[in-house]
Amino acid sequence: MKSLPLLAIAAALAAGACSATTASSQAADPAALDASGEHPATPVADAPFTVQEVASFNEPWAMTFIPGTRAALITEKSGKLKIWQENGPTLDVAGAPAVAYGGQGGLGDVIVAPDFATSGTVYLSWAEPGAGDTAGAVVGMAKLVQGAAPRLEGLKTIWTQSPKVSGKGHYSHRLAFSPDGQYLFIGSGDRQKMEPAQDKSGTLGKIVRLKPDGSVPGDNPFAAEGGVTAQIWSLGHRNILGLTFDGAGKLWNQEMGPRHGDEINLVERSANYGWPVVSNGDHYNGSAIPDHPTRPEFAAPKLWWNPAVSPGGLAWYGGDLYPAWKNSLLMGALSGEGLVRASIDGERLSKADRWDFGTRIREVEVRDDGTVWLLTDGENGKLVKLVPKR
Repeated sequence: MKSLPLLAIAAALAAGACSATTASSQAADPAALDASGEHPATPVADAPFTVQEVASFNEPWAMTFIPGTRAALITEKSGKLKIWQENGPTLDVAGAPAVAYGGQGGLGDVIVAPDFATSGTVYLSWAEPGAGDTAGAVVGMAKLVQGAAPRLEGLKTIWTQSPKVSGKGHYSHRLAFSPDGQYLFIGSGDRQKMEPAQDKSGTLGKIVRLKPDGSVPGDNPFAAEGGVTAQIWSLGHRNILGLTFDGAGKLWNQEMGPRHGDEINLVERSANYGWPVVSNGDHYNGSAIPDHPTRPEFAAPKLWWNPAVSPGGLAWYGGDLYPAWKNSLLMGALSGEGLVRASIDGERLSKADRWDFGTRIREVEVRDDGTVWLLTDGENGKLVKLVPKR
């Protein structure tokens, strides 16, 4: 292993690129706050960990550790599924789906089934083409056959984003199982179409709740309306690039705002998070969007950032290697080029730390031994391990 080389720190990051919500707090010396209302990003050299580069990948997007092993499944956006082994070679997994690659589209998330130990089942998300130059996200399940020549067997699609539309952005397609293993949650982005996030006749801009086989639970909030509406758990989302449960069983998501206004939400049954009616950011052309406090009927984010950090992956930390991080959310930052920690206190979320890596962080995962692993973004993306300083 080797240390990850650090890039030059951008002046905007050195000045601190986040602003706190009025509902959040920072348990530190107020005199140390910068003009934006919170602490400047800490150079990674001063973090409570060292960064070890472990492997390289081509546009890595997501990862998940394989239970009972020291190996991980890693997706590459162009369509390859890999098994990285801590004490062995990185292998291609045969049988990965064909994907609509381009823009933000391609192979997306990967997670293992709650019963993986007996079933070997894994879940994947990806962008697939549709008629007339359209595309949409899908989710599939398959059996992972491990060994010297790993492969997927019996891959079948269990969910399709509705409707398929033009464009190559905001698929989202992040996946998470509920702690009891009974429900699969899917982040379905607005596909840069905005208004469909408020339209319950489709699943754009929604979080979807299904059973592990893709069927619709009868107790979903809109189940009685039938069709794809029955799949919806929450609505009014934009581009969901992180989805995780905490130790108390609460579901959190982060999503990119428009021009600034990135946010973390506590996801609740039937809640409407307001996009595109409200946002704490503005449109890219500079036109204003009403802020959340102007429309209290919409669920407000627990944290938000302006200027943007461009959220990457999201993971809950409950391990022992970093005692100060206990019950925190760890979030990658793309344009923010770093790692963000937010502390959970019931339903309250507070900005705690931000470390400047000088490179885009796409994914965050926590292994069962409490170690934290990141995927950096791009054609020469790295798998890196954070090692506590002693």
